[in-house]
Amino acid sequence: MKLIVGLGNPGRKYANNRHNIGFICLSHFARTQGIRFDKKRGRARIGMGEVAGNKVVVAKPQTYMNLSGQSVSRLVRKFNINLNDLLVIHDDLDLPLGKIRIRQSGGSSGHKGIDSIISCLESQDFIRIRVGIGRPTKNEGSTEISDDEIIAYVLSDFTAEQKQTIDQVIPRVSEAILCLLTEGLTAAMNGYN
Repeated sequence: MKLIVGLGNPGRKYANNRHNIGFICLSHFARTQGIRFDKKRGRARIGMGEVAGNKVVVAKPQTYMNLSGQSVSRLVRKFNINLNDLLVIHDDLDLPLGKIRIRQSGGSSGHKGIDSIISCLESQDFIRIRVGIGRPTKNEGSTEISDDEIIAYVLSDFTAEQKQTIDQVIPRVSEAILCLLTEGLTAAMNGYN
């Protein structure tokens, strides 16, 4: 069984935030596969189905981003998921807008949701699809972007122009997930990185 998790914050006010691109991409994937988020388990909204011969659980943690690990670790235990079968989709400030990077294991690069998952699982060995949201631009005369500016940026919605790019990347993430399920990690990395 595969566990596919999209990271984000629950609630309508966060629905279209940059930080919620994991939720947004996973919703698209689930919709294309006829999977509905119709259950609540492990502090997450989940759906179950079969994709390309694989049993899958799709999950959106309802713990808020910084506590995502609490939900993910519960789901891993509940469904007896091998960490090689865990896929997490999340936003990445360090990737240009709309770029996708697939990787297995590694640190969090400062992403609080990934930090939480690594901490709760006591492991970095799971697959991630990182979706680039770019960084905020520096204010004129400023040498650095403050933590508060970064928080405001990730918790704000994409601009109309950015949304055009994001609307093109969402189906590519679904294609990358399918590639991971059918052809494996190496093929997905070669095809989408």
